[in-house]
Formats: sequence, C-alpha cells, structure tokens
Amino acid sequence: QVQLVESGGGLVQAGGSLRLSCAASGRTFSTNAMGWFRQAPGKEREFVAYISWSGGRTYYVDSVKGRFTISRDNAENTVYLQMNSLKPEDTAVYVCAADRRTYYTSKSYYKDVEYDYWGQGTQVTVSS
Repeated sequence: QVQLVESGGGLVQAGGSLRLSCAASGRTFSTNAMGWFRQAPGKEREFVAYISWSGGRTYYVDSVKGRFTISRDNAENTVYLQMNSLKPEDTAVYVCAADRRTYYTSKSYYKDVEYDYWGQGTQVTVSS
C-alpha cells in the first residue's frame, strides 16, 4: 500500500524556518514527480512547489519564490520543503503529492488533478 507521510510542521514565529519532509512507502518514487500543496482554513487547496523525478526541474508559486526550496532524496524516497522567512499567510496544512507517471514532467504541475497519491498533511502555523 502506497503511503505518503508528512512531518516537520509546527508553530513558528514570523521570519522563522521549518523543514517539511514527505516520506514515501509502498513503492519507490524515484522516477516520479512530486509536489507540495497547502490549504488554509476557508480557502481552496493551493499549489506550492514541484520537483521533477530527477530533481532537475523545480517550480514554485510566486508567493513563496525565494523563500521555499523543494528537494528530494531518491535513495531515502523522501521529498523536502525548506521554508524560510515564514509569514503568517503561510499558515496552512501542507500536503505532499506524487504523480504515478514515471519519467514524466507535467506542464500542469500546479493542478492537483495531475497527482495520484496524497499524504494526510502537516499543520504549519506562523504567528505574527
């Protein structure tokens, strides 16, 4: 059974940093693109970051560019999201997702329908 398990969330003051992890089990995702999304209370789920299967391509939503960095360790079957200079508006549940297509880079990486596997999420709260 495929599972994506996020960790690393928590409460942090504005300007602080957190590093989220997404550990995959049940199959390897070393040949699959991965993404991070977030959902704040009362808002729709929002794309945050994408990393291609090789790690060679990364994309971010404009609001986090320069502050967040997505990376992956294929040997550990884990994807990370380093979040720096956090702002109160970054408060949300952060969820990782995986595309089941191998060696594939989607042009619609920002759409949640492009992903087949989802984790349960980890809460990030940024206080002002």
